[in-house]
Amino acid sequence: MTDEAWHERLGWAHGLIAEDPAVRVAALVRLAAARQAVGSAITEFNGALSQANRSGAPEPYREPAVREALTRWREARSRSLPEALWQGVTPDAYATWPGLPYALLFLEWELRHPRAWTCHAKAWGTKESVIRELARAELDGPGRAKLADFVELAVRRRYRCKDREYVRIARAVDSPDLREHLAHASGSADPWARTHAGYVLHLLEHPELANSRRTWTDWLARGR
Repeated sequence: MTDEAWHERLGWAHGLIAEDPAVRVAALVRLAAARQAVGSAITEFNGALSQANRSGAPEPYREPAVREALTRWREARSRSLPEALWQGVTPDAYATWPGLPYALLFLEWELRHPRAWTCHAKAWGTKESVIRELARAELDGPGRAKLADFVELAVRRRYRCKDREYVRIARAVDSPDLREHLAHASGSADPWARTHAGYVLHLLEHPELANSRRTWTDWLARGR
């Protein structure tokens, strides 16, 4: 899809991270309707495929009813999050992918409004894959700055599933400014911020270390 097509389908999603609570609520209503449409489209597709199989069609996926239902399912997915992000974009194309703003939005929504994200669009696997893809994408200045902000937001909160993946982002956008912000967070009065920021800073200073559970437990055992 083009930039314009993405905006036509998902421009409303920017309301999910709006400062105005009323705007966020309106966006959540849109999202609920979009996800319901996806569910209905999946049901229709499965029904058409089942009917094609029962009728003994030699190539069920080529049946007109199945193909039409699949088209409607794909269209519904393109208007919903996280479904619109399930496109298998290659790392070398990610930086210029028209869906990039919505991948960033999906992560920012989870970082700033985790309860709403969990209630309305919880998808840990999508969160993990988007973080990993962004870490390989080699974004430009504004994109790198956005990712650095994400790292700081992640380390300053209580740990959530897949947050450790943000180490990949930190290593991808490493800079003196990011390290300064992490150092400041590691001196915070908040124990979560101290622990998480200190760990990320430790891995930036030691690129030879794997971002693994073993590294994490060793870091904790040394008393940081």
